[in-house]
Amino acid sequence: MSHPSSERVLVVPGSELDRLGRFQGFHPDAERYLSALLVPELMAYRPRSEVEEDPSWKQIIPYIVLRCADAVFCYTRGKTQGEARLHRRRSLGVGGHVAESDAEGRRSFPAYEIAMRRELDEEVEVASPGPMRLVGLINDDSSPVGSVHLGVVHVCDLEHPDVHPREDGLAEPEFVRIALLQGFRNEFETWSQICIDAFLRAR
Repeated sequence: MSHPSSERVLVVPGSELDRLGRFQGFHPDAERYLSALLVPELMAYRPRSEVEEDPSWKQIIPYIVLRCADAVFCYTRGKTQGEARLHRRRSLGVGGHVAESDAEGRRSFPAYEIAMRRELDEEVEVASPGPMRLVGLINDDSSPVGSVHLGVVHVCDLEHPDVHPREDGLAEPEFVRIALLQGFRNEFETWSQICIDAFLRAR
């Protein structure tokens, strides 16, 4: 496996987000944006070290929420878990960068889907995976880490709350009732907070 800094990751021009309508926070109309962004003429794979602090590019990040009935899978990001700027924060999203090797050289939306599912399989073992739904996008230009990433949010509904991390970086795993998330909101990374506010509220 290549070192994260030399890994070539999927990016799209930030100017295209401006053209489509840049937003802050959560946007439910993911399909409109992705159908315009994830096309061969815009998709590129660039060294991660070059784009981690360059907001002219948006790194596309699958962010998968694992939900079982009225609870979601949560964990604490450890030191071996990807983005160093998020270590020790609670998270309810599983996923990561789409690497060129993961996508097998394809430059289209199917390449993203293949890489998304591989990323999920690498990070966790899910005993009863159910349907995966695309629910929205996250864009957070208020922080350095957010300004260079675009989150693609999916919800995977599970039959049983049986999820086991495959990586040490997913520490303290547990299912937390959605009704309790607001009370622990400040412990979560920003993207998780955005999800809690947008669609993970007690009914």
